[in-house]
Amino acid sequence: MRRTRILTAVLALAAGLLAGTPPALAADTTKAVIAADTYTWKNARIDGGGFVPGIVFNRSEKNLAYARTDIGGAYRWVESSKTWTPLLDSIGWDDWGHTGVASLASDSVNPNRVYAAVGTYTNSWDPGNGAILRSSDRGASWQKTDLPFKLGGNMPGRGMGERLAIDPNKNSVLYLGAPSGKGLWRSTDSGVTWSQVANFPNVGNYVQDPSDTSGYASDNQGIAWVTFDERTGTSGNATQTLYVGVADLQNAVYRSTDGGASWSRLAGQPTGYLAHKGVLDTVNGYLYLAYSDKGGPYDGGKGRLLRYATATGTWTDISPVAEADTYYGFSGLTVDRQDPGTVMATAYSSWWPDTQIFRSTDSGATWTKAWDYTSYPNRSNRYTMDVSSSPWLTWGANPSPPEQTPKLGWMTEALEIDPFNSDRMMYGTGATVYGTENLTNWDSGSQFTVKPMVQGLEETAVLDLAAPPSGGAQLFSALGDVGGFRHTDLTKVPAMMYTQPNFTTTTSLDFAETNPNTVVRVGDLDSGPHIAFSTDNGANWFGGTDPSGVSGGGTVAAAADGSRFVWSPTGTGVQYATGFGSSWAASGGIPEGAIVESDRVDPKTFYGFKSGKFYVSTDGGATFTASAATGLPSGDSVRFKALPGTKGDVWLAGGATDGAYGLWHSTNGGTSFTKLSNVEQADAVGFGKAATGASYQTLYTSAKIGGVRGIFRSTDQGSTWTKINDDAHQWGWTGAAITGDPRVYGRVYVATNGRGVIYGDSSDTGGGGGTDPTPTPTGACAVTYKITNQWSGGFQADVQLSNTGSSSWSGWSLGWTFPNGQTIGQLWNAEHTQSGSAVTAKNVNWNANVAAGSSVSFGFTGNWSGTNTKPAAFKLGDQTCTVN
Repeated sequence: MRRTRILTAVLALAAGLLAGTPPALAADTTKAVIAADTYTWKNARIDGGGFVPGIVFNRSEKNLAYARTDIGGAYRWVESSKTWTPLLDSIGWDDWGHTGVASLASDSVNPNRVYAAVGTYTNSWDPGNGAILRSSDRGASWQKTDLPFKLGGNMPGRGMGERLAIDPNKNSVLYLGAPSGKGLWRSTDSGVTWSQVANFPNVGNYVQDPSDTSGYASDNQGIAWVTFDERTGTSGNATQTLYVGVADLQNAVYRSTDGGASWSRLAGQPTGYLAHKGVLDTVNGYLYLAYSDKGGPYDGGKGRLLRYATATGTWTDISPVAEADTYYGFSGLTVDRQDPGTVMATAYSSWWPDTQIFRSTDSGATWTKAWDYTSYPNRSNRYTMDVSSSPWLTWGANPSPPEQTPKLGWMTEALEIDPFNSDRMMYGTGATVYGTENLTNWDSGSQFTVKPMVQGLEETAVLDLAAPPSGGAQLFSALGDVGGFRHTDLTKVPAMMYTQPNFTTTTSLDFAETNPNTVVRVGDLDSGPHIAFSTDNGANWFGGTDPSGVSGGGTVAAAADGSRFVWSPTGTGVQYATGFGSSWAASGGIPEGAIVESDRVDPKTFYGFKSGKFYVSTDGGATFTASAATGLPSGDSVRFKALPGTKGDVWLAGGATDGAYGLWHSTNGGTSFTKLSNVEQADAVGFGKAATGASYQTLYTSAKIGGVRGIFRSTDQGSTWTKINDDAHQWGWTGAAITGDPRVYGRVYVATNGRGVIYGDSSDTGGGGGTDPTPTPTGACAVTYKITNQWSGGFQADVQLSNTGSSSWSGWSLGWTFPNGQTIGQLWNAEHTQSGSAVTAKNVNWNANVAAGSSVSFGFTGNWSGTNTKPAAFKLGDQTCTVN
């Protein structure tokens, strides 16, 4: 259903948002006062929404599994709740590309260790190189080794793999298959340092489209996977036989039998195909290979499955259907480790009528299918599907046979049987993770049940957000690939995305400020209208009429009372209409491609921005006039909004490091703007409910203030700022959209590029920020110490320190003693020292200020043995804190 992954912010980032140094501040150098607040961060639940190209089970510990996504980070399975927990939310703005995970490996010798090869694009879209992240606490914290080349978590061929592999006998040895002709790399010190395997003979040569001048589809897909034959090594000694898959249609598989000292092309292999996966059954001595004529994950017109007998060198074609009858490639491939004669594979590129999954219980001699035709176009399924937990997976479709809804999947390159449980299987699709826990019903002739196994894994790219002041909707979202959702309860998955029409990507949306029942959205669609309207607060929609030349959504604005609309679509100039867009007229005086917004009070006033110029219309969008305002960003990496309740009050964020960059404010409808001198960079701005006693709405921005990148809040029109996120919650790039909640003070909604819609709630229930703190911490305090995760020899804990006194703190130092000799491994959001069992944690610069009634939090990973009892007492200096 979805053939493209949205590349949110690629053009803006490539244009230089993250390069160079910050611009000089304006002459007025008022300092930012950065206070701190404790926020609780969650996802507005969608569950999935993006491509999951890899699932990895640990081979020695039951229920330990990981998933990788192409732009949304990595996740670890939590068996007790049947959910996923995100592992890479600590990736910051400058390293946004590291949210794309090209490969992942879990250490079966030491299950606490996990590795991720990260980097989103190998072309210029990603300004940074790739890296290897290594963790000794299952992804709770990470150390990083930068690589001298880029990795492509969101590049063509990303479903092949795994490119990163750990020697099962000597786990200090790892291999990484690189793209772009960079070859095969090896680490002998548990991923700390890496060097190229100089004698590996083939760096790959396959590219999807040599004519692509962007470098995206024309990159060499390189080394695809590494597989060890653990029988050829002993504990502590390097495995001698390795197999490596290469993106080369004529030379796809290589082998070493001397621990990587020498390599040779595997004799007798088929040609004309890429080996997407290579999975070894060591019990029976078979290497299984899934082949496609293309690199995927979208393409692939022919495929084969082959079995290689490692002892004799015999090749056997075990394809479940004749090559001539395939219109797809094979990729997903797994062996049942409890019953190694059982093998499964997917037809990953079978888009219509559905994907196909194949299963053999005799090492590939015979196969059965997940579904068969009875009499075309009717199907008989070996499975039932239950998507009640994610009902939008039906897409609101009503297809004709042989298509069904929900689909079994598409882009099914990840397929894994739990190595400890023959009944559990998971597979990734372009929209979710599906799985079953009664898989062996397949063999007995009864149906197995497929359900989403995706809760906690949020992988949408967010382009716009809007929180109306009234009505049943709490939040409207504009998303890539899945269109977007109306959330009436942030803790529940909406029943359906926007439909009638269902845009592949929604690029912009708006509601009428004084009549929030009127909502408009625009987006991309292969055929059909690019604009839709709702008159019931987004519950139901109807398509509008496109003016001539429209090819994409662009941006849209609704008049304050919903009486008219201004639309700046892709493909033609800015348009305006009264009513619901049955007839459009060209707006005068404003250039094509301008960003448009509405005044939130005057229904006839609209605003626009393009290439450094601000435009104003006072006649409902019929004509615009360029403002005399100067000093605004010259490029188009800009987002601006008008303040509800006050005519002509406009805030504008954006720019680039090679020019004007920051946050501007106008109180005269854009006639002039004043740049805030205490904001170095800003990329999105939004408004929320005012603080208690404040007359002006709360400001929120994704910005750089006081030399620190983060999410900030101001209750005094930007005079002072409170940083509300922390080092553990950064989510890469957050510049697309931000908005507060007009009904809940302190609540903020943050757009991410692959981690979905993040929302935060403040521990400050109504106060402001930016008050001058007293010089020393005095008064009462309280501590909540919570162990959030525990495993053999290790644990993770969160500590919340609350100021329960009447005076603010301008610095804090919290001490405690571990009762069982526990030791801290890594601590974040504070500095710490430990002497024996005694620990002292001190503030860092951005969270020193804690107002009375507010809290600050930090977390850490630690080691324990025997017993892991919580500390009984905590002291803030000489003050004993209450323990909650």
